[in-house]
This record gives sequence, structure tokens and C-alpha cells, in this order.
Amino acid sequence: MEGGQRGSELFQARDQDTRARNSQTKYIQSTVANVEKHFGDLCNLFAACTRKTARLRDKSDLLVKAVREYADAETPHLKYGLSSFADHFALIQDYRHAEVERLEAKVVKPLKKYGSITKLKREDLRIATDAIKRETKQLVQVEKLRLRNPSDRQIVVSLIYRGLIYLFTGGCLWQDWHSHALP
Repeated sequence: MEGGQRGSELFQARDQDTRARNSQTKYIQSTVANVEKHFGDLCNLFAACTRKTARLRDKSDLLVKAVREYADAETPHLKYGLSSFADHFALIQDYRHAEVERLEAKVVKPLKKYGSITKLKREDLRIATDAIKRETKQLVQVEKLRLRNPSDRQIVVSLIYRGLIYLFTGGCLWQDWHSHALP
């Protein structure tokens, strides 16, 4: 009776672990989905803002060119004033060009990276969830076997060892550990 009681205590502890893992998994899934949604929107809006600023810069460059052409056709005093205005306005457009480049390099490109990062995290989460499901399935099988043959511990230990190998064979960590730890 004592072995059966200890087994049920183990299952209760595993059940609590499973609930905690499920809760963490749901939290991570919602966080990844939230980042995908909002960072995608932010990236699109910043890219649109950058494009509009670039278009404004281009139109202003056309305005500077038109003012200079007009200044060439006017009297010397008006020509000086229009040329001065065109030079100052061109300087403003140089700053606008620097703004466009900075927005692209410092805001849009880093936000674009989050798209691939969230895809990788979603894939990592899927792999971890699948591993947890396999582990749970194997633990149920081991518990069933233990309940059928409580005296045959060697089979249970063998199944647990094979289950652990199965869980870790997909990662480099297991392969590195396996090559150093086992003869």
C-alpha cells in the first residue's frame, strides 16, 4: 500500500508541475502573440513615417531647384534673396535626409528583426510543448507499468532512461553531454 501511496503523491506533484508548465506556456504564447501584433504595427507605422518624410524631402528638393531657377531669371537683389532662401531650405532638406537615414537604421531595421525573432521563439515554444507532451505520455506509460509490476524496477528504470534519451536527442546539449559522459 505504501508504494501505491508514494506513486499517487508523485502523480500529484507531476500534476502540479504540469499545471505550472501549462500556465507558463500560455503566458509565453500570449507574450509572443502580443509582440508579433504590436511590433508589426509599430514597424509598419515607422516605415510609413520614414517613407513620407523621404517623399517630403524629395518634394522639397524639387522646390529648391524651382526657386533657384526662378532666382536666375530675376534682378540681382531678388536673385540674392531667393538664392539665400533656397540654400537655407536645402540645408533643412539635408537634415531631413539624415532623419530618414537614422529612422531607417535605428528604428525600422531593429523592429524588422523582431519578426524573425518572434518566429524563432514561437518555433522554440512549439518544440518545448511537444517535448512536454512526449514526457507526460511516457510518464503515464511508466506509471502504468509500475502499477502492473511493482516488483520489476529494472524495466521501469530502463523506460525512464530511454525516455530521457528520447527527450534530449533533439538538442546539441544532449549530444555534447552524451559524447563526454558515456563511454
